[in-house]
Amino acid sequence: MTIDIIDLTDPQYSDLSPVQLSMVRVAQTKKDKILSVAEEDKAEMFQMLVSNHFERSTAYNFYAKQVDDEAAAQVDILREDLLLQLAYESLGSEGDENGPYRYPQNPNYNLSYSERFLVVRNYYMEATDDPNARLQAYGMDTLARSYLGEFYQTLYDLLASYC
Repeated sequence: MTIDIIDLTDPQYSDLSPVQLSMVRVAQTKKDKILSVAEEDKAEMFQMLVSNHFERSTAYNFYAKQVDDEAAAQVDILREDLLLQLAYESLGSEGDENGPYRYPQNPNYNLSYSERFLVVRNYYMEATDDPNARLQAYGMDTLARSYLGEFYQTLYDLLASYC
């Protein structure tokens, strides 16, 4: 996927959190959908003009410009919304009154359960290279049971598959 909804350098992209990267990907997907629908609309209009022998009419140029302008306006709204979401997320992702978010010392309850799953999985994958010790430590983690909810068993099965 080519990401061109916002212009960021490689270091700026690497500084984005997984939640922010997800926001960028979703916005890029929406942008691509808006542009593809616009292209389909223009193609349908051109086919209709061709079938009625008006392919040399300037009506298509006016219609194409109108569709392109509407698509550009929708993309601009989407871009501005993404930038606001990224700014808001960066404020909330740094931490709270207990310090920076870090599992298990100060878990971020603002994340969705799938994002929490990734945070806990990364924590245990980085904690040790021994899969048996990793599974045993995870099995004794009482915070993970409440923090992950239904994803607890999924992560347990994943970590068990490495043994």
